[in-house]
Amino acid sequence: MSKRKKRIDKRQMSLFDVLKQCADNGANKEISEGDLDIANRLRLVLIRAIKESPLSRHQIAGEMSHLLGHEVSKTTIDSWTAESKERHRIPAEYLPAFCRVTGDREPIRLLAEHGDMFAMPGPEALRAEIQKFTEQESKARAEKRKRLRFLEEMER
Repeated sequence: MSKRKKRIDKRQMSLFDVLKQCADNGANKEISEGDLDIANRLRLVLIRAIKESPLSRHQIAGEMSHLLGHEVSKTTIDSWTAESKERHRIPAEYLPAFCRVTGDREPIRLLAEHGDMFAMPGPEALRAEIQKFTEQESKARAEKRKRLRFLEEMER
């Protein structure tokens, strides 16, 4: 018989409770003009991802070119991150390749956050889904036990 995990604190929320609360808060949040203009924040996130990557800009460009199947040059990456090049932004369809190459998921997380969504890496999302099923099973077992006790009392 497996031990039942007890929550440390009754106020402790599951991952799904936290996600629901954040989604509710995001839905109620009023957005004013310009709140979703994240061009500068995205540029800064790209710069940080490149600095923290062990690869050079040339290597990042080469790896991205390989993954995308067409040329991405160091100059192109430089233009995405240059403050002076406002008209040159990374295309959204390039972000998965950029994140894979640099190992930094922050650019996609930033976009998801501003779209009132959550982005989780595959294994974490799967673990979250498994946890949800575990919680549903626990609730179902508890309901079954309640009904069995009620049935026993009715039969007495």
